[in-house]
Amino acid sequence: MAKKKINLKTTVVENREQRLGTIIAWDGKASDLAKESAFSRQGCGGGDGNQCNLCEVRGPFTQGSVCSEQIVGCQAGNVRNSVLVQHSPIGCGAGQVEWNSLFRNGLAQRNLPVESIRILCSNLKESDMVFGGVEKLRNTVQDAWDRYKPEAIFISTSCSTAIIGDDIDGVATEFTEKLKIPVVPLHCEGFRSKHWSTGFDSTQHGILRQIVRKNPKKQEDLVNVINLWGSDIFTPMLGELGLRVNYIVDLATVEQLAQLSEAACTVGFCYTLSSYLAAGLEQEFGVPEIKAPQPYGLVGTDAWIREIGRVTNREEKAEAYIEKSHKKIEKRLNELRKELKGVKGYVATGSAYAHGIIAVLKELGVEVNGSLTFHHDPVYDSGDPKQDSLAHVIDNYGDIPSFSVSNRQQFQFYGLLKRVNPDFIIIRHNGLAPLASRLGIPAAPLGDEHIAVAYDGIINLGETILDLLAHKTFHEDLAQHVKLPYKKWWLDQEDPFILSKEPNIVSQ
Repeated sequence: MAKKKINLKTTVVENREQRLGTIIAWDGKASDLAKESAFSRQGCGGGDGNQCNLCEVRGPFTQGSVCSEQIVGCQAGNVRNSVLVQHSPIGCGAGQVEWNSLFRNGLAQRNLPVESIRILCSNLKESDMVFGGVEKLRNTVQDAWDRYKPEAIFISTSCSTAIIGDDIDGVATEFTEKLKIPVVPLHCEGFRSKHWSTGFDSTQHGILRQIVRKNPKKQEDLVNVINLWGSDIFTPMLGELGLRVNYIVDLATVEQLAQLSEAACTVGFCYTLSSYLAAGLEQEFGVPEIKAPQPYGLVGTDAWIREIGRVTNREEKAEAYIEKSHKKIEKRLNELRKELKGVKGYVATGSAYAHGIIAVLKELGVEVNGSLTFHHDPVYDSGDPKQDSLAHVIDNYGDIPSFSVSNRQQFQFYGLLKRVNPDFIIIRHNGLAPLASRLGIPAAPLGDEHIAVAYDGIINLGETILDLLAHKTFHEDLAQHVKLPYKKWWLDQEDPFILSKEPNIVSQ
């Protein structure tokens, strides 16, 4: 797939299906998915003209998922010194409770002053769907300014406002001139994209267009770290190379977002999250994106540190840190490999993050015969084969026989787990964890996204697994006393994707 340039002349981000070829349903071996994606295997991103040959498995219905607007809520809504205005019915604001919890806990984890999110909803009613809601939007934006005097205001769309065609761009321009601060429209209505990860891109697109400083004064020791709410592991790690960290987007201030263009380079812990913003910063402002495997496991972390060292002219410090870190974890890593020998694990998280976690599990000697990712990007925005996170796992740690893509469809999860019968699962989205418990399988919901990152992350995840296995008996007892919410006919099916392959079964 040829590299496509990011277009900041429009307020609307190109969704992932169009830009990257994103899919939300697939089933097979990881090696087959990598081959069909044609990222670094057959030319996608390599420039020889070959195209992806990826066939999505389409199902007759969706049991439940998340939308792009919800992701904007947890991104733009988690920027300090700003306000997010949700131009939507009040129901779209239900996620504010969860985002507030994540925001407050994240601030506490980073030792920052704890406060609540500032998200307002224009509260569209039935009459607004007929006569339009622009005046309500104007009033809500003005309320946001009067209450908080923020340094920036974001406006997110919803399915409702997209249907009626309210001119949020016009309102954003009007208030940018009136208030003399960036008022940023974010087009993120749920039906715009079939996967919620486009919501990351919508927020990042708005930041690139209106927040990032256009005439930057470069800071040669500053590194942009695109992350979520995880603990501060990058400050001490990159400090070993004499570098400072600029954490974005969640928990960042508007000023931290503005100085994105001033950094020496940009890194991320997950290419699903960082792909768009990192590529945009390189394209528009000359801030190089670190093009290397993600920092998971020894192989990936070594390559990642070395590339940061090369780009920032700190090669000697990078090598010294790598050697120091290998020695630091060597003894415990060998002990964990012995303790976890023969244990089977399963990963169910977002796409690139899953690839990283699998690498760490295999580094620990855990057997990984199956995995579930919530979507799959055949290529990332840079188009660089060094960022082919799936191929990196396969090349360095071996194939995964049962590798599935499903956007959090719980009814499929039962069959996927029964295929491989793991001893535990690693998960990021808690909605699937209770089903695993009903099957007697303990789950570790990784509340701290950075727990498995880099060298210490290998040990952290190993210790977490040992703690998890110590509670396995509890989950096995639980499985003996609960019922699954599915009929025997479905539980007897061997193929979790049978409804996709034979949709007529639903009407029989």
